[in-house]
Amino acid sequence: MLELALYDEEHGFYASGTGRAGRGDGDFLTSPEVGPLFGAVVASALDAWWRELGHPDPFVVVEAGAGAGTLARDVLAASPSCASALRYVMVERSEALRARQATMVPLEPPGWVLGPRVPDADGEPVVQRDSGPMCTSLAELPAQKIVGVVLANELLDNLPFIPMRRAESGWQEVRVGDDDGRLVNFPVPADESLAHQASRFAPDAPVGGWIPLQHTAQRWLTQALATVERGRVVLVDYADTTASMATRPPWEWVRTYRGQARGDDPLTDLGLQDVTCEVALDQLAAVRPPALDRAQADFLAAHGIDMLVAEARQAWSAAAANPGLEALKARSRVAEAAALTDPAGLGAFRVLEWPTPPPT
Repeated sequence: MLELALYDEEHGFYASGTGRAGRGDGDFLTSPEVGPLFGAVVASALDAWWRELGHPDPFVVVEAGAGAGTLARDVLAASPSCASALRYVMVERSEALRARQATMVPLEPPGWVLGPRVPDADGEPVVQRDSGPMCTSLAELPAQKIVGVVLANELLDNLPFIPMRRAESGWQEVRVGDDDGRLVNFPVPADESLAHQASRFAPDAPVGGWIPLQHTAQRWLTQALATVERGRVVLVDYADTTASMATRPPWEWVRTYRGQARGDDPLTDLGLQDVTCEVALDQLAAVRPPALDRAQADFLAAHGIDMLVAEARQAWSAAAANPGLEALKARSRVAEAAALTDPAGLGAFRVLEWPTPPPT
């Protein structure tokens, strides 16, 4: 049901173009929509990872769930040191959102960005060096291996999952049924495989407790790790463990958003509201444990947000008596930092990193 509600080509919240992130008429606010500061810090992180890899050219950054291209625009605007090597690939399922990306950044054909373009000294086709930054857009992860980064900011919380409920008799799979024209939850006894997985991740779940089994997220991570020959996969999302979710009401970790506010029951207004689910950290770790797991606030601090904010404070202080546009931007950057690092909000999101090949 979640797949249809979000991604049905005609009526899905994302695929139809109904839903959008951002201020004003947006339905929800993600870190890139807070302002350009998040993209500037991501650009700094990309530079660090590029240097760690030995300055490869091309350096491919695949942003999965790129939406309308806000983060890509802000990363490029920050003029990272890796820019001349940078090949930025926005991956977005929604055709409506992909159509908006060209208004954010110049787009080139995928074959130009990812494919061979010039012959080397032996006449073999290779990707032309020192020709970045170049951007392109795809509907799915590239089929070829890359040297670089696969980055997903608030993507996995939108992937379909299987709701499970612990009953006196054992685990139930919660399906969706029709009750006189109204969609309702319809628990049925779980098959042996699903029940085994639920018991594995939440062995002490109380009777009445719910959990999500996130097979789609696990498959996505498996594919992303296989895409990176050298580099890393980086995920940013709100998350918890399966065992912890089993002790919480499901409406706390399954949320809907509409018009910058919490929406209705997930089974109402299908296609007209966003539906999200906290990411189960332990289920992703079952694919491969991340090498790093830290709060977004800590990730941003590690990649220079404090320095950028200090520069902004200085610029605002110097021009406060007669502020111009740049001074106002500097003041805005301070407010953005507070939102991005808020421990009760975006700052508590988890940032998970999987270096590839994994460290020994």
